[in-house]
Amino acid sequence: MSPVHFSFSAAFILGLMGLTFHRTHLLSALLCLEGMMLSMFIALAMWALQLEITGFFTAPMLLLAFSACEASMGLALLVATTRTHGTDHLQNLNLLQC
Repeated sequence: MSPVHFSFSAAFILGLMGLTFHRTHLLSALLCLEGMMLSMFIALAMWALQLEITGFFTAPMLLLAFSACEASMGLALLVATTRTHGTDHLQNLNLLQC
């Protein structure tokens, strides 16, 4: 495994570990998701450059567009949660109380 591939896979795994182990605030979960999406974008862009297939160059842009939509939805949920519950702690969010 080359150092470039190792760094992207390590960044993705660190984001996944941060998402699973440090789930106290909604904002920290959203930042971990964005780190995972950024590492996936860079890895997909590097893979497209290595393969040199012209039809594959649109895949990283499509992933980036979905990542931007995911980030905007996450921030909208963060604002709505903070307005209704007063905090962004994930332990206060319970579907049975809605």
